[in-house]
This record gives sequence, C-alpha cells and structure tokens, in this order.
Amino acid sequence: MNYETRATRVHILPAGAPIFDERGFSVEIDDEAGGEFVVVNCNDESCAVGQVRVDPAEWPALRDAIDQMIGQCKEVDA
Repeated sequence: MNYETRATRVHILPAGAPIFDERGFSVEIDDEAGGEFVVVNCNDESCAVGQVRVDPAEWPALRDAIDQMIGQCKEVDA
C-alpha cells in the first residue's frame, strides 16, 4: 500500500507569533464525506460569534493561504 503526506492546515500569523496568537488565522481543508472544502478560522474571540475580522494588511497572506488550500482540495469521484 502506498501512502502520501498532505498538508491540510496552514497558519497565518504575525512574524514570530505563536500559533495561538489572537491575531492569527488558520486555513484548512476539511471533508464531511461529501467532498473537500476549505475552512477559515480566526484565533480572535469574535470567531465564536460567527464573525471574522480581517485587517487590510492581513488580507494578502490570508487570501494566498485560502487559494493554496482550495488548489489542494481533491475532487470527489462521481
């Protein structure tokens, strides 16, 4: 049996900050048995109420991470 290694989560953080920094985001590939999709989470408490706040300076890195994860989603074989 062959195995592959997949990176399914990336963190977007201020340089040098820890993963849990409140200014950080994670972008990950998820699958609930209906096909892969991308989830964006923020470390700020505002995410708990369904709100994501993006500073204009954060947007390029966050957008690039989302594009990267979307590009790595596998299509469902029909």
